Amino acid sequence: MRPIHQPVLLSEVLQELALQQGSTVIDCTVGFGGHAIALYAAISPAGRLLGIDQDPDALASARQRLPEAVVLRHGNFREVARIAGEEGFTPADAIVFDLGVSSAQIDRPERGFSFRADGPLDMRMDPTQAVSAETVVNEWDVSELERIIRDYGEERHARRVAQRIVEHRPIRTTKDLRAIVASAVPASPHMGHPARRTFQALRIAVNDELGALATALDEVADMVKPGGRVAVISFHSLEDRIVKRRFQLPPYEQTTKKPMQATQAERERNPRARSAKLRVAVVLPKDQEA
Repeated sequence: MRPIHQPVLLSEVLQELALQQGSTVIDCTVGFGGHAIALYAAISPAGRLLGIDQDPDALASARQRLPEAVVLRHGNFREVARIAGEEGFTPADAIVFDLGVSSAQIDRPERGFSFRADGPLDMRMDPTQAVSAETVVNEWDVSELERIIRDYGEERHARRVAQRIVEHRPIRTTKDLRAIVASAVPASPHMGHPARRTFQALRIAVNDELGALATALDEVADMVKPGGRVAVISFHSLEDRIVKRRFQLPPYEQTTKKPMQATQAERERNPRARSAKLRVAVVLPKDQEA
């Protein structure tokens, strides 16, 4: 049986959203249903929940775990306005994002997300999209590879890694890519595996994660009722920076100055929670915008 994804910062999300029975909620990254189960419980029996995810496999799992009344749609959350409009979920009382890749996806070698296991160079959260990590690694030019590895992976040796990748084309598996990156990056006991940052960069590029996030935060600003809330859980500084900056602009007002992080108990129970940061913002009425 496939392990169920553990939702991070669940109690903090519920506390900050302050949901009421009968609320309308959109979970933009429903995944395997971890947050959605608790969200629906908080708004039942009269509440309405829309779950969106770009991974059909995750949606199938969520469908088995969630009540039939929960509406599930396949799609990228950058399309949240269109999807929510089609399903009649605007305006909403709360919208939730749990960013990044889930442990359930990482643990499947055939998805190609992990440098720890051998698998195809895929990394697509939506397997129906055309561009995969194999496309990026084997077809993008060296300057573009250097840019994404430097900007998305924050890799100091991005140029050397990009050049080494181009020299070893074609590259077909995560195992081969891991070895190539390791040959270009000096090992460091403090930085983890040398391939970690490059794999992160490729995943972000393949799925246009940062572009989708920026678009979605703009979209949902007009989809939430005045006084409603938007919650975003991020897992690295690039995502958190986008959320922080957007929440500093109208019509948002952050509920806390600093992001919330997992308790020590949750970190010990779920190692994925160690890097998680939760930011929540209230959507102000038009006449209260700064």
